[in-house]
Amino acid sequence: MKEEFKIKVNGIYKKVNSSADKPLLWVLREDLNLTGTKYGCGFGVCGACTAIIDNEPIRTCQIPIADCENKVITTIEGLSENGSHYVQQAWIEEGVPQCGYCQCGQIMSATALLNKKPTPSEEEINTAMSDNYCRCGTYQRLRKAIERAVQIKKQ
Repeated sequence: MKEEFKIKVNGIYKKVNSSADKPLLWVLREDLNLTGTKYGCGFGVCGACTAIIDNEPIRTCQIPIADCENKVITTIEGLSENGSHYVQQAWIEEGVPQCGYCQCGQIMSATALLNKKPTPSEEEINTAMSDNYCRCGTYQRLRKAIERAVQIKKQ
C-alpha cells in the first residue's frame, strides 16, 4: 500500500508516493531521479549509497522512506550543480576516481566528516572513511583529497 511522504532533499521539499518500507536509495533513484546515489551491496556495508541525513553519513539502502520525514537529506547532487563544492574540487585535483562507482558515497562521507571536523587528524580521516569500500583501492588518493579539501576550504 502506498502512502504520501514529504521529505526535504537538497533543500527542497518533495512529495513521494511510496510504500513505507521502500529504502530511501530507491526513492532517490527511481522516484526523484537523483541517480548519483549508487546501489552497491544492498546491505549497508559498502557505502556506495551514502547520503548525508541530519548531518550524518547514512546508508540509504538501509533507511526506509517512512523514517525520512522531518529529516534533512543531502545527496551528491545537493553539494553543487557543477562540481564546485570544495570536496568535489579536491577529488578532481587529486584524480581520486579510478572506476568512480563508489566515489559519490566516498565524497558524501568525507563531506560529513569535514562538516563536523574542519581539520581532521589522519586517524579521524581513516576512521570516518573506513566503512566505505573502493574496489579499485584509491584509499591513498582519498586521504590526500580530504587533506586538500581542508586547504581549499581555508582559502
